[in-house]
Amino acid sequence: MSGSGKQSDRLAFLGQLAGGLAHEIKNPLSTMMVTLQLLKEDWDEETSPRAMRTRQKLELLLKEVHRLEGILDEFLRYARGADKSLAPCDLNDLVQEVLDFIEPETARFGIRIRFAPAADLPECRVDRNAIKQALFNIVINAQHAMENDGGELIVTTERLADPEAAKLRIVDTGCGIEPDVLTRIFDVYYSTKQRGTGLGLPTSRRFIEEHDGSITVQSDVGRGTAVEVILPIAGPAASTVVGEGAEEGAGDG
Repeated sequence: MSGSGKQSDRLAFLGQLAGGLAHEIKNPLSTMMVTLQLLKEDWDEETSPRAMRTRQKLELLLKEVHRLEGILDEFLRYARGADKSLAPCDLNDLVQEVLDFIEPETARFGIRIRFAPAADLPECRVDRNAIKQALFNIVINAQHAMENDGGELIVTTERLADPEAAKLRIVDTGCGIEPDVLTRIFDVYYSTKQRGTGLGLPTSRRFIEEHDGSITVQSDVGRGTAVEVILPIAGPAASTVVGEGAEEGAGDG
């Protein structure tokens, strides 16, 4: 069996384990969330210093439970892979949805968004939610790179003729990525962010590659980063197994 085949088998097995893991962890987390919220409400009417300290501790615990749920959700997205719901999709519209969603937050940091969609871009056969999640992870990384000094997020789409594919280019004018970090950005659980999970870009790459696409990253420190995504117009080949072992709802962006 080829190396890529073995990797697909490992990821499929990981996806099967993830379903059971989600059930075993999410239920206790939900119980913790409800219990902590009820405890906090019990102290909301109290005004003593002890009550204030207790509320602060409960709020901290609630934030940590929220964070654990987020980490679990990202792990499940990566482990399960993309859904099998392949259908024609207007990538320009999909990109616009992602940009519209993040625009209020980028504006808060002084980041300007420029989108130049290709007028002749045909529909691509993709799982809409999976590709939306992949693009969202990429643009969020671009936003983080510009949060200190502002900048521009420049997104373009282009039709490629041979082979027929769509190219998306996402460029930021942020801090850039150090060369030693750039070689590891797709490593699972590797992150330079204090509270990062290290699953965003690996998930994006997995979703894109499961559509027989590719993702490449170039970066200049102090000048910015360019991410290029290529997706076949016709979608993944019939022999490609997309999200084997996935349960319904994975990859929803």
